[in-house]
Amino acid sequence: MAQGKMSGRTMTRQVLLFISVLSLSSVHGQVSYSIPEEMAKGSLVGNISQDLGLDIKRLKSSKARIHVGNSAEYIELDKDRGVLLIKERIDREALCRQSTPCALHFQIILENPIEFYRVTIEIIDINDNAPVFQKDSMKFEISESAVTGAKFVLERAFDSDIGSNGLQSYSLNPTDNFSLKLHGQTDGSKKVEMVLQKPLDREKQEQMSLVLTALDGGDPQMSGTVQIHVNVLDANDNAPVFTQALYTASVVENSQKGTLLTTVSATDIDHGSNGLVTYSISSSTIGILDLFEIDESNGEVRLIGKVDYESDKHYQIDLEVKDTGGLSDSSKLVVGIVDVNDNSPLIDMMSTSKSIPENSPSQTVIAVMSVHDPDSDNNGVVNCVLTQNIPFTIKSTSTGFYSLVTDSDLDREGAFEYNIIVMCSDEGVPSLSSSVTLTLQISDVNDNAPVFERSSYEAYILENNTPGLSIFTVKARDADWNQNARVSYILEDSSVNGVPVSSYVSVSADSGVVHSVRSFDYEQIKAFQFRVKAQDGGSPPLSSNVTVKIMIQDQNDNAPQVLYPVQTSSPLVAEMVPRSADVGYLVTKVVAVDVDSGQNAWLSYKLQKATDRALFEVGLQNGEIRTIRQVTDKDVVKQRLTVVVEDNGQPSRSATVNVNVAVADSFPEVLSEFTDFTHDVEYNDNLTFYLVLALAVVSFLFIVSIIAILSVKCYRWRHEQMFYKSNGNLPVIPYYPPLYADVGGTGTLRQVYNYDVCGTTDSRKSDMKYVRPYSQSIISLDGTQTLPHAQRDTLINDDGENQQKPPNADWRFTQGQRPGPSGAGGPPEMAMGTGPWPNPPTEAEQLQALMAAANEVSEATATLGPGTMGLSTRYSPQFTLQHVPDYRQNVYIPGSTATLTSNPQQQQQQQMLMQQQMAAQQQALQAQPSEASAQPEPPKAAQTPASKKKSTKKEKK
Repeated sequence: MAQGKMSGRTMTRQVLLFISVLSLSSVHGQVSYSIPEEMAKGSLVGNISQDLGLDIKRLKSSKARIHVGNSAEYIELDKDRGVLLIKERIDREALCRQSTPCALHFQIILENPIEFYRVTIEIIDINDNAPVFQKDSMKFEISESAVTGAKFVLERAFDSDIGSNGLQSYSLNPTDNFSLKLHGQTDGSKKVEMVLQKPLDREKQEQMSLVLTALDGGDPQMSGTVQIHVNVLDANDNAPVFTQALYTASVVENSQKGTLLTTVSATDIDHGSNGLVTYSISSSTIGILDLFEIDESNGEVRLIGKVDYESDKHYQIDLEVKDTGGLSDSSKLVVGIVDVNDNSPLIDMMSTSKSIPENSPSQTVIAVMSVHDPDSDNNGVVNCVLTQNIPFTIKSTSTGFYSLVTDSDLDREGAFEYNIIVMCSDEGVPSLSSSVTLTLQISDVNDNAPVFERSSYEAYILENNTPGLSIFTVKARDADWNQNARVSYILEDSSVNGVPVSSYVSVSADSGVVHSVRSFDYEQIKAFQFRVKAQDGGSPPLSSNVTVKIMIQDQNDNAPQVLYPVQTSSPLVAEMVPRSADVGYLVTKVVAVDVDSGQNAWLSYKLQKATDRALFEVGLQNGEIRTIRQVTDKDVVKQRLTVVVEDNGQPSRSATVNVNVAVADSFPEVLSEFTDFTHDVEYNDNLTFYLVLALAVVSFLFIVSIIAILSVKCYRWRHEQMFYKSNGNLPVIPYYPPLYADVGGTGTLRQVYNYDVCGTTDSRKSDMKYVRPYSQSIISLDGTQTLPHAQRDTLINDDGENQQKPPNADWRFTQGQRPGPSGAGGPPEMAMGTGPWPNPPTEAEQLQALMAAANEVSEATATLGPGTMGLSTRYSPQFTLQHVPDYRQNVYIPGSTATLTSNPQQQQQQQMLMQQQMAAQQQALQAQPSEASAQPEPPKAAQTPASKKKSTKKEKK
């Protein structure tokens, strides 16, 4: 048999192109091509980008693809060139059988936005199949009595090709007795009959062998043959005849095997064996014998296979009847297939979206699908719906195509995911349906602002808190997702009493914890408020505000403040109580306030110290100082009360106030009692200053002393070296202090004395300490008694308790101003250092002589070298000269062989100057006898009982 091969020859391909713009929004166009079958793989079908007017970039960016549904994929899309190519070899006969026209239908899908185009490719038949006979040979038994013109139906050949390439003609060889006759039929096929042209003669030829050839109209022409064997029988001159030339029957698809379709019948007027007929199916359609059968004896046609309306809607069966004489007749049986609803709709998701933003507008396309039901009539009518109450709807865009679109606004916070079930059902009875589930994610959009848990916040914090203390936390929530729900907290700019609120509190951006920046003081600020903004991380960000009020709670951090009596440095301020005052007499009232609040500001008054506790009391609540007994004459004039003012806080704080009370009837009596406290008050006020100053002076003197000692050591070492080198022959260079000359001799100071003198600007605060001399006894005040050291120390210590006087401003005197009778000059022998005291000196003159000698000795000792007298500035005006040698002539320097005396030439000038200074000093001393008196003891103030006790004790000593 000839094979339909296309190699070695050229083919012309006709491409029929048309583009029609549809009215539906989803289908943008349609294009059709015509190609021959059996094209090689990779052959060009057509330029789809040019035919559809699409840019190649659009094909690439939109992920263009071919959608063929459940059919085999014969065509592929080359997106780089924008053309359609053959993917698999196309056999038109396998694809469409005898159907015409034969075409491939598919869609080209584009995304972003979703578009699709219909493409139809018509497959043109080529002559690639030769005519074939189902049987290898045909056998006929023909009676010799067969008349000329007798017809014998031959089996038709089958050609898979169609049109001009299909079966066109037959030829019979040899043609001695028979000829061919073709009859056209309603279905386009041809019935082939062998006609007896010449009577048969069994005696001449009992068997004949003929060749029937079937030819198609292709180029090149192809053919098929079958052998015909003819047996010549004895005469049977009547052929059977079918009662109908065309029989019709119908059967429901999916019917059981053995179902009776119809019964055909034929008659033969012959008798006997020549009148017996047999029925057979002579149909040349491939597959008929697998589906149907006919009973040879009774002509019943039954179903032996499975028929499907969706494959073939009707079948044509060629029937043949023969008698025993070999005469036959033919008829046709047309079997129609009745459709039943046996196919569910087929849903094909062409394009889907996995997620869409929640702010997508209505009618946004989510998916495009094609739905097909191969059943017919109402059984193939499909309706698609959504089974849920969701904000989506399904629309039919064209026949068999649907779009799933949004129907209303979406809200991710309400539903972040949808499982969309699309149900498609046909209109058959019973109705069949199928469904598909599409999972759609709703992506978040920043459409929700943060919301605080409260409309406003109030928090409390104790004053005096530590800076950085966590006060409380503000919390806001955002219904959005991920970054859009990430909340940051911001302190809005504002001011509290003109100060930026950021200097009071800070807010943690991540946690919303409010921290204090400073330590709060309830007395300065009791409450303040500010605003905190919560802002999400979306773009653009959304925010909300909340008001926060901070309440400062009071602590007992302030001591009471005394308003009255006002505390001053003067002790002369006092409350007077007459000696005739009765019990409950109101002396004064202590007034105090506490800037704290609540119970921290409740004040109570208590008497802490008093000169006479039995005389006064203080009101616990009102601070009134009253007498609790009758004032008597025995009560001292000066009363000192210390009142404690205490608040009610935990722990409590207090303040003290000193109240001076004078129990007297007249003011002069009060004044004389309180004047001796002036210096004490001044002393207390200036004590801190003096202590600091003394520390600085001592430090300085210590450093200077160290430097001086090192200098002296270095000086000694140098002089010793010089002395050793000169063998002790260095000249002696005497040192002459101011106003003195070296007169030789041994001087008048027989012993070495040490004096520890301490001086301040106030003589009441100065004293002088006498240090033990080398002698074991001292001279008494009158010069007639010798005291042991123990008694001497006791005397000196008692004197140190008295108040002190300041030293003389200038205690360097000339020889004429040395101690003696005031203003008296010494006789000539005094200048030589040999005369006694002319007159007994006063204690002031003795003190002046002692200080002058101490100063001169100190200067001389520092100049001449090492000495044994140690002097300081500590002295006391009550110190009595228990041994005073004659300092008016000579000054003996202990540890040195030099004796200092006055210079006669300089004495005259200094004497005049000193006399003027002494006169001025005496006038000043007379003006202030209580402070600057030249007497050895200070002036006594008005005596009080306490002072009387002290004076009595001194007299006993």
